[in-house]
Amino acid sequence: MNKVVKDAHEAIQGISNGMTIMFGGFGLCGIPENCLKALAESSLTGLTCISNNAGIDNFGLGVLLRKHQMKKMIASYVGENKEFERQLLSGELEVELIPQGTLAERIRAGGAGIPAFFVPAGFGTEVQGNKEVRAFNGKIHILEMGMTADFAIVKAKIGDTMGNLIYNKTANNFNQPMATAGKITIAEVEELVPFGTLDPNHIHTPGIYVQRIFQGTNYEKRIEFVTTRS
Repeated sequence: MNKVVKDAHEAIQGISNGMTIMFGGFGLCGIPENCLKALAESSLTGLTCISNNAGIDNFGLGVLLRKHQMKKMIASYVGENKEFERQLLSGELEVELIPQGTLAERIRAGGAGIPAFFVPAGFGTEVQGNKEVRAFNGKIHILEMGMTADFAIVKAKIGDTMGNLIYNKTANNFNQPMATAGKITIAEVEELVPFGTLDPNHIHTPGIYVQRIFQGTNYEKRIEFVTTRS
């Protein structure tokens, strides 16, 4: 089985208008920069994007926002993007904010085939909405649904030709659960090695979850706010 594709443009083939896509990363750490650029260069619109955050102006998911390719954003943190704020306040963008731990668990549950679970976070707030409420051990919980997507796009430090992935430190965060929750998972990696090269004990995502993989190029790895001593 050959999972290797040439580049990001080939990897995103099959994504169409209106689809739901998960994007790995935390802030700007571990985001699939090549695929985001390829999507921004496409004519795709009406996308529902699931990510921990919405990137920054003109980088990360911010490039899709700027081109109005995004219909809805599902995230836990959106505070670093002025264009996001503008589109939200003007009604151009649908937004669903989810507590960070709940978002991570909804994705993990979706990937594990768990349809729903109860969690205390969000009870008594706008997050609760009209969700089912139950008490466990004297504490009130709300029902949350497992989450999946048409495509999951993740970024890893190293991958092999069969799609086995190793993430680098903090970049492991949302990439690992998202890789299991996409109907089709695309992995872009900094280093692509032959199958059998990786130590099985070090693999974070088994290749069975990955359908397409390629070696990315020209990673910027930006930081939201650079703070240095004078």
